Amino acid sequence: MTVLFGGTPPEPPVPDVGIPEHLAVRMSMAEQYEYLRAKLSRRRTLVTAGAVAGGLLTGCAGKSATDGKAATPTPATSKVPGAAVTPFGRHLAFGSDPKTEMRVSWQVPFAVRKPYVRVGSKPDDLSRRITAEVRALHTPGLTGVRSAVEQYYVHAALDGLHPGTTYYYGVGHEGFDPAAPAHRSTIGSFRTAPASPEKFVFTAFGDQGVSNAAAANDHVILRENPAFHLHAGDICYADTNGLGKQTDGYDPTYWDLFLKQNEGTSRTVPWMVTTGNHDMEAWYSPDGYGGQLARWSLPDNGFDPTHAPGVYSFVYGNVGVVALDANDVSYEITANLGYTAGKQTKWLDGRLRELRAAKGVDFVVVFFHHCAYSTSAHASDGGVRAEWLPLFAKHQVDLVINGHNHVYERTDAIRKGTVGRAVPIGASTDPTKDGIVYVTAGGGGRDLYGFPAGVKESYEGHVTRHGTVDTLQWAKGRHTQAETVEWSRVRYRGFSLLSVEAESGSTPRLKVSALDQNGRRIDHFEVRRGR
Repeated sequence: MTVLFGGTPPEPPVPDVGIPEHLAVRMSMAEQYEYLRAKLSRRRTLVTAGAVAGGLLTGCAGKSATDGKAATPTPATSKVPGAAVTPFGRHLAFGSDPKTEMRVSWQVPFAVRKPYVRVGSKPDDLSRRITAEVRALHTPGLTGVRSAVEQYYVHAALDGLHPGTTYYYGVGHEGFDPAAPAHRSTIGSFRTAPASPEKFVFTAFGDQGVSNAAAANDHVILRENPAFHLHAGDICYADTNGLGKQTDGYDPTYWDLFLKQNEGTSRTVPWMVTTGNHDMEAWYSPDGYGGQLARWSLPDNGFDPTHAPGVYSFVYGNVGVVALDANDVSYEITANLGYTAGKQTKWLDGRLRELRAAKGVDFVVVFFHHCAYSTSAHASDGGVRAEWLPLFAKHQVDLVINGHNHVYERTDAIRKGTVGRAVPIGASTDPTKDGIVYVTAGGGGRDLYGFPAGVKESYEGHVTRHGTVDTLQWAKGRHTQAETVEWSRVRYRGFSLLSVEAESGSTPRLKVSALDQNGRRIDHFEVRRGR
């Protein structure tokens, strides 16, 4: 349906998408959610609103993730009026095309009716209203450990946006209108990707959690004014053990704290996350990703977005970005080893080929959790090396970003498993000749690790003599193999993040910097193709 500019679309009809009783009694909450989501994807009516500056905005019909009907308060919360329920934890993410698609997500402490997003080109003109979808998440209690927890995550799809345009938005529901004077402070904004490449910055780290250091890194992100932020997994640490088992320690309310902590950044900067080992939450689905599917709306262009939400890609300016789920190939932590039966790796091969051939894409950046090359506590993962490094070399990936080890460590350019070119601080490298630089950016905020005994830190302003490092890699069967390496160029044991400036034009380049939690630079280098 189409309405004139300035109008408000009526509520869409609600199709009957309930789960047959004979199926529901045998399904977990996450399996019910995935059933409904698949069914809704075939039957959902999208709202089409007359758009800001002539574009279109579409949103998902509001649904409960548990019963397939319009979102309504549960009996336990039916006495809580909508006016008393305040949204929190706003976080943005791109759709498959950052030029025209944005996903707005948030959390509410109780079930609400008719959630929505208001959008406009000015903060005082939010007349466009897009219906949102509720995804309820139930965590069962454990006797003597924790009570059952109900969480409610809300998502809206904003499509048909104009490239290079700033939009303002507010989130609400029946009884809470973000356009009301009392709630104007909750209004946020975002900017879509430009129609053609131009200079921009993106930031990245992994292993954040909830801490003062994590909050300090958020402030550094804001100062960098990035177009988007990459989170390389181990997002929240609600699962404290990270083994992907129901015997792991787990507190789902950490997600509430995490989303509140990051809202000052994530309500304006799209956070593009992928899955680490601590993000395999076994209480929701066999692969542990039911919680991820409830909390995040990410591009659905991966090989299987309903089972691997952390696998996707997008293009922003002259940079193609690919997110991967390294739990699928990890030899160290094997809960999900091989769960895609090779489908992710096959998809990766095809997607890298497409990006390398795409007009206007100068650089390809890949990020995932487990390290291909690191000398810190978790060391290097032989599964990652065996499955993906041949593809990175084949398609001449320009930069690989990992987390997992809670340090900053950066390699020289690696070609065929050894140093293809030394890349000291301030140097430049060409992936077409030298190989690929791998960065471990695991200093997002969680407790820090160290380096092997006797190995000194070496970073900008504190460069030490370069030499070999005795470390190890994980092999099949969770065995470790000792190795002595020369590729460990920069090492910093502190909280930190990456800031990458992408330039297009006659001399495209990636200017990569590492910053500590105070914004001080600890490393920098350039990637230039065909120099």
